[in-house]
Amino acid sequence: MDTKEEGYLPPYTATVGHDELPRWGLHGNNDNGHGHHFHGYRRTMRRRARRIRAAVLLGVVLFIGYAHWRKAPTAATNITNGSLLSITKLEADLATCAALKSVPKSAPGAGRARNARYVDGKPATLIRNATVWTGEADASLSLSPEEIRAGKGLGWTTADVYIEHGLIQRVEASIDPSSLSPSSKLVTYDAHGRQLTAGIIDMHSHAGVDSLPELRGNDDTNELSSDITPYVRSKDGIQPLDHQIQVIKSGGVTTSLVLPGSGNNIGGEAFVIKHAVGKHQGRSELSIESLLAAPDALELRYIKMACGENAKRVYGKTGEHGPTSRLGEAWEFRHAFEQAAAYVQAQDDWCATAEAAATSSTGGDWSASLKTYLPRELEWDTLAGVLRGQVFVNTHCYTIPDLESFVGYTNEFHFNVRAFHHAHQTFLVPEVLNRTWGADKYGPPASALFADNMYYKAESQIASEYAGKILWDHGLTPVYVSDNPVLNAQHVLFEAAKAYKYGLPYHAALASVTTAPAERLGLGDRIGKIKPGFDADIAVWDSDPLSVGASPVQVWIDGNAQFDDPVELAKPASSPIVPDAKLASIPEEPIEVDGDVVFTGVTKILLESHEEAVQHASAPLTVAISKGEIVCVGVCEEHVAAAKSSKATLVELVDGHLTHAFTAFGSLLGLNEIDAESTTDNGGSGDVFSRAVDGLAFGGTKLTVAHRYGVTRAVSAPKFRGGFTHLGTSAGFLTGAANQLEEGAVFVSDAAVHYTLSLAAKHGSTPSISSAVGALRSKLLKATEAKKESDDDNDKYSESAFLRKVVAGDLPLVVTVHSADAIASLLNVKTEVEEASSSKIRLTILGGAESHLVADALAAAKVSVVLAPLNSYSTSWEQRRALTGAPLTNGTAVDVLVDAGVVVGIGLEEDWILRDLGLLAGIAYHNGGGRLSEKAALALVSSNIDSLLGLKKDSSFVVHEGSPLDINSRVKGVGNGLGKLTVFA
Repeated sequence: MDTKEEGYLPPYTATVGHDELPRWGLHGNNDNGHGHHFHGYRRTMRRRARRIRAAVLLGVVLFIGYAHWRKAPTAATNITNGSLLSITKLEADLATCAALKSVPKSAPGAGRARNARYVDGKPATLIRNATVWTGEADASLSLSPEEIRAGKGLGWTTADVYIEHGLIQRVEASIDPSSLSPSSKLVTYDAHGRQLTAGIIDMHSHAGVDSLPELRGNDDTNELSSDITPYVRSKDGIQPLDHQIQVIKSGGVTTSLVLPGSGNNIGGEAFVIKHAVGKHQGRSELSIESLLAAPDALELRYIKMACGENAKRVYGKTGEHGPTSRLGEAWEFRHAFEQAAAYVQAQDDWCATAEAAATSSTGGDWSASLKTYLPRELEWDTLAGVLRGQVFVNTHCYTIPDLESFVGYTNEFHFNVRAFHHAHQTFLVPEVLNRTWGADKYGPPASALFADNMYYKAESQIASEYAGKILWDHGLTPVYVSDNPVLNAQHVLFEAAKAYKYGLPYHAALASVTTAPAERLGLGDRIGKIKPGFDADIAVWDSDPLSVGASPVQVWIDGNAQFDDPVELAKPASSPIVPDAKLASIPEEPIEVDGDVVFTGVTKILLESHEEAVQHASAPLTVAISKGEIVCVGVCEEHVAAAKSSKATLVELVDGHLTHAFTAFGSLLGLNEIDAESTTDNGGSGDVFSRAVDGLAFGGTKLTVAHRYGVTRAVSAPKFRGGFTHLGTSAGFLTGAANQLEEGAVFVSDAAVHYTLSLAAKHGSTPSISSAVGALRSKLLKATEAKKESDDDNDKYSESAFLRKVVAGDLPLVVTVHSADAIASLLNVKTEVEEASSSKIRLTILGGAESHLVADALAAAKVSVVLAPLNSYSTSWEQRRALTGAPLTNGTAVDVLVDAGVVVGIGLEEDWILRDLGLLAGIAYHNGGGRLSEKAALALVSSNIDSLLGLKKDSSFVVHEGSPLDINSRVKGVGNGLGKLTVFA
């Protein structure tokens, strides 16, 4: 062999004598230039000598260690191993085989002397005089499962609750303190008859990994380096100091399942946490470990997977990586499960061999036949646990093909699904869910849902607010979740309340955020109920938990009160809601009535033009409508007689309310049908000023639903960059119109001029907030200097032409902004421009998360505010000082602004909120401490919007059964003010 061939070392001579050195090498470089070869040769020889010595030494050490190991006994046996493998490790691997076969059961609750999370020294607590929802049927009634599912035996009871060692010890009427364990640290809390439930459980949250306010450095929601990442864990990114954890708790939420995001088809392990952080809140330390909900049941494991649009959007880059389609996703899933199945088989084969050898051994070397250790690959351990039934699967799946494909994977690879999340279309395919592998043993998957958040992408376009009821009627389980921070998990209970409004039985709605998620998490014997032996996670509410605006007055986690001095709203103690049986029926398709319609049983008239007619009424009233116009309010005997003779449609109401119709402001209604689908969207303006009226599109799902929920008018502006941003002029139009050529369909072509000074303004020609403010100032000042006759007059629809109307006070200026500092800068601009123009600018703030900080200045400047959302929760840096309400803060922005005398409205930061406008006004009403009347609360979503835009009052109206400010209301009739009436039979 040629030793000079590349890759081989030349022969090595152990010693090279001085006389053997080349003569030319002794003198360094000579004239022929070869002196450097000798020095290189010598260094090479030295390096090789060192390597040889090191190799010899290493061999000696290894030989001695091996000889010692061969002679030394293990901890368990003195048998030597002919396979040269470590007996200690083989024995550990053999023990692991038993663990691989175990399937976790629900974490035990009964029989515990103390909660594993209990910290020594914490006092016992006696909660007295509570109205308690235990979460289970009265055991003394011997009810069948079918009767319990129907709600029999479930209800509120008057009781005291005794807590000790982090557990609920007793739930009884009038517990005598002298009968309790002797304790000098007993704390007594008087609930004063208020409702008490188990702590709320949010089964889909990103709290801690998607920390708020959102900062790039704190975003650990998705590990996007690969589509299949079962090996990552959400607990490695949870920020215990994420303030949102405290905000969530202030909504009575004591437990959350923190999931990785849905950017991957397989996103990683999830962890259940409790919302008690640090020593002040009853923990022994500040750590992620101290958040874990069941530290003595760590065998309970969870994984997040996701079907559909997200993964193919993130990874779908043709020629680079995939999946680019649901077809590709199916392969990604099946290939991953195939890899995990092969891994499971390799482990099972090894275990079978090892167990057989150990069983047959009678004192010899049982491990001699083993050539390897137990196969272990961190990459596949979690997914192997899924196939072994050791990891609970939670899968983000919306659509029928996603659901059916995933159910197919479960049957191909034999694993169960605890819940499909988002799951908008599960109500259409209950039969498919029932085909999930293991459904006969574990039950079919639950559907973890929003109540009415939809239309944000194609997957959510086909959806129903009645999904929870439909699922329940088919024997399936709805669970309501937040996807925090998509929704503020502080109000996840509001999702359950809306589910009740949409027909889910009252007891099932309460279960959907307590017992149902607890059971799906394998914690059904610990949390979710008020029962001896359960964790002392408790909330006491200022009103029925399913009522509008319900807030906790105190929250306990593991028996520790979480708020030292909670803000308690001025609400009198109220009785629990009496479930309304009428809500159980899903409304039929409404009809448009051209003839006469008579509504009886109307108890309140909150429509200004008809209030005088009922001032002295002592009995329910009648409202008669002819050709879409109100023709009688009062006794209306002739109209009632006509209805009874079948000459008119008669609708008999219980607690009917007549109100003004609602106005949607700030949304993209009419300019967008599916938020994430650009082809259904008017598009972002970028830096191009445009008019909404030129892009209006009528019909479609959003506008149809808006009209059905009493939102007859919308004022929408073109999108600036995306999301909640605006640039251009807004148009006011009727949601129920066929197109804008219909008479009256557009009631104002240019309602206001819109700009954006939120963080989205930092883009392009305005890379900073200061440059964006400066640009707006320049435009307004230029408009004040413009001559009446100018080149721009040739285009009366140009930006400068509209700005001249703004500085003249003829057209409102609406600025989308949240930061109090940016609002302050805007107020300075307003002052400067008004001084230059000698006229007043009609300015409205849209968004206004931090507007409460400058409320007095806004009132003094006569600037109105449309809050969107009504209750901000610090999603972005510019909203970080938002008020989240009781029990954390004394009021919210609407309270502060109203007290300061600011005209306030409620807007829509997202289109789906159109169903909730009346309920949002109800939150402001019920939690306002009496500062708002019913009429003033409803004005927040109707006449106040008209006022700040200078719009004429219209004759649209809505007839409700029940107050629109309360959870049990339903729309029964909508008049659009143009002679049309929609009736819900």
